[in-house]
Amino acid sequence: MIQGVQIDLISSERLDHLTTLEKIRLILDEVMEGNVVVLEKGLSPDEQSLLIETTMREITPDGFAGIEMETYSAGSSEHTKSGGLFGGIFGKKESSTGRLTVIGPANQMKTLKKDKDLISTWVSSR
Repeated sequence: MIQGVQIDLISSERLDHLTTLEKIRLILDEVMEGNVVVLEKGLSPDEQSLLIETTMREITPDGFAGIEMETYSAGSSEHTKSGGLFGGIFGKKESSTGRLTVIGPANQMKTLKKDKDLISTWVSSR
């Protein structure tokens, strides 16, 4: 059996068609399966708060350990000017206010480094 970690890259178009609760459920369902979720657009501060609140209710002593979440604003980086980090994948231009959010299981994902234009994360397999 091949061991590894599934990483889901979710475009802003997909998120734009979901309600806040649908976004939260989509993210939590994936992370509870042990997957890492990368959101092209990111979440608003209110959505992030609701995600954390909902996550806290889902934590169990011998089961789901919670989430690790890192977010940054794209700002005026070269990625933004050239269509965003996912520009080549999703074939679209990203505005300078675009955000990127990486979310994964707290017991499998650790942030190694974060600065204004880089999130470096270590992810272990189950």
